[in-house]
Amino acid sequence: MAIPDFQTIMLPLMRHLQDGREHTTSETLDALAKQFQLTDAERSALLPSGIQDVFTNRVAWAKSHLKKAGILASPRRGVYQITARGREVLAKTPTAINLRFLFQFPEYQAFRAIHRQRAEEPEEAETNHGGTPEEALEAAHAKTQENLAADLLQRLNACSPQFFERLVVEVIVKMGYGGSRHDAGKAIGKSGDGGIDGIIKEDKLGLDAIYIQAKRWANTVGRPEIQKFVGALTGQRSKKGLFITTSDFTADAKTYALQIDTKIVLIDGEMLAQLMIDYNVGVSTIATYDLKKIDTDYFTEE
Repeated sequence: MAIPDFQTIMLPLMRHLQDGREHTTSETLDALAKQFQLTDAERSALLPSGIQDVFTNRVAWAKSHLKKAGILASPRRGVYQITARGREVLAKTPTAINLRFLFQFPEYQAFRAIHRQRAEEPEEAETNHGGTPEEALEAAHAKTQENLAADLLQRLNACSPQFFERLVVEVIVKMGYGGSRHDAGKAIGKSGDGGIDGIIKEDKLGLDAIYIQAKRWANTVGRPEIQKFVGALTGQRSKKGLFITTSDFTADAKTYALQIDTKIVLIDGEMLAQLMIDYNVGVSTIATYDLKKIDTDYFTEE
């Protein structure tokens, strides 16, 4: 089944804790994953940031809301236990526990009032969406990045060949290749030898060289173009190449690049736009948000 949303997790989580014993986070995650029949892939599915898995994040948010309502307690870090109020709740055999259900408790009302929400009427969006606040934030960020990448790709296809070459230089240098920008700039666009547009240093000492083909292709790049590039590399006795295009590569071209001994890295328009974003080429930061959580160690009294 699909990964359950954090409100769906609440009742099974309370039932898992109904024996009154202390349960660790890992134990709880395993028990709930088994109950929801999650696959290994679902257990390991990550948030867009890649920092935490989705299921762990949703269980954490379920625990957080249950704690605010006083039906779940955390005697110490990473350990959870049902409270007397929690046992009373389960004794009434509820069919579901969600944010609306928790609003019957004064402590939870006070918690929500802090966030400037009307205590008697939870926001419809929060009670109905399936993800957690982190997921909503990361999804919004991912959508913004996707739109930005699309805008960048449109600009790339409209720029002059000379500007595109300079842009490629900028990206490569920002990634740590090519030595100085001046050296890389002299190398790109100066070869023109059998399908090679330029040569850059692999490292700042120039111990090895990478040959480059960088074009604003209108059509999808196929296997013949990659084979021609490999032939050019062979003529230079090189086994490393970088093929950059603003379009895309056919499946046959990608397969061929993976099967040959020569190391060819294919960068399509989408990947190039993402590299520009990652290394701040042609983009600027308009806002930064720090996502923080409680440091439980700080509040531990010895």
